[in-house]
Amino acid sequence: MPSYLRQLGDSSGPAPPETVADLRKYLVEVPDPRARRGIRHPWTALLAAAAAAVLSGAVSITAIGEWVADAPQRVLALLGFRPDPLTGLFRPPHATTIRLVLAAADGDALDRAIGRFLQERQAPAAGRRLIAVDGKTLRGSRTRQKTATALIAAMTHGGQVLAQRQVDGKSNEIPAFAPLLDGIDLTDAVITADALHTQHDHASYLHERGAHYLAVVKRNHPGLHERVRRLPWRDIRLDHIERTRAHHRDEIRRLKTTAFAHIDYPHARQALQVVRWRRDMGTGKLTIERIYLVTSLPPGAATGSELAAWIRGHWHIENQLHHVRDRTFHEDASKIRTRNLPRVMAGLRNLAIGIHRQDGHTNIAAALRRTGRDHQRPLTALGLT
Repeated sequence: MPSYLRQLGDSSGPAPPETVADLRKYLVEVPDPRARRGIRHPWTALLAAAAAAVLSGAVSITAIGEWVADAPQRVLALLGFRPDPLTGLFRPPHATTIRLVLAAADGDALDRAIGRFLQERQAPAAGRRLIAVDGKTLRGSRTRQKTATALIAAMTHGGQVLAQRQVDGKSNEIPAFAPLLDGIDLTDAVITADALHTQHDHASYLHERGAHYLAVVKRNHPGLHERVRRLPWRDIRLDHIERTRAHHRDEIRRLKTTAFAHIDYPHARQALQVVRWRRDMGTGKLTIERIYLVTSLPPGAATGSELAAWIRGHWHIENQLHHVRDRTFHEDASKIRTRNLPRVMAGLRNLAIGIHRQDGHTNIAAALRRTGRDHQRPLTALGLT
């Protein structure tokens, strides 16, 4: 057969490089809580099967069970399932077994394994690492007896989740900030977060880890906000201006930066003012918003256009992660509430989104459909071949 016909016959698309990490190498770090007696399926095989199913678009435990039940014998073997000693056939696990396994899995250990896998899978990017920190509540996990599960995640501005932790139901995101970032190399990284994390302890922690911050200053820090707001912004030159037209509105963003000798915030070197002019193209209504920030980056470490891009890039964690989990995976509509299931399923969705982003897909829904058409595709993406 001519070579060009053989190429046409291969519709699975280009395979990732041979250096793609093997997910199972990281899943072995997730402890197996099951008693030894009566175990039929390997722990890592069950977790890998759930990951492959979610990578193919499964949004529920039932859908994961259906994907595994339809998997060919070769796929079950690659996932790590054992053959029946009498028949030699690979028997897929029941959906109930998958539910019990995922409900018992350690969410922290699973998220650490996923974060390390995604970091090894992607080649190091040139330039500074930009990491956004933000929280999300799984609304469908709320019951009469307990509050909804709340999670906080660290994600690169490119859409790769590096870490995730569950927030204590009796607290908020602030105590979870440092533990979330403990397992990530923060050397020379820039951390962006909302005003809730503009905390003195957070700034000191990031400085000790060799990282920089872009911290939003709002009225929940009245003294700091007033000092930054009263800087002579009218006399400070403009560093960056940008005009865009999207979502039925015109928007102009102006950025100014200034250095100062001292301000009552640890390791702060510059203050920033962002002015946003927005005009609704339908109603003609004009709104003006002023946002103030402080950063530990020294003057000259980043241009005005870079700072503006980093400030806007923080909201990618909303658009590229939380929005996708809600709209594409229907996370807020999910009624999964048993034990660790809400947390574990969120981690598996992070894994799927991260892999598809790394592989160059911008439309996650289309990537899920494409992956779901061939049982081999998710295994290739997870390095299980």
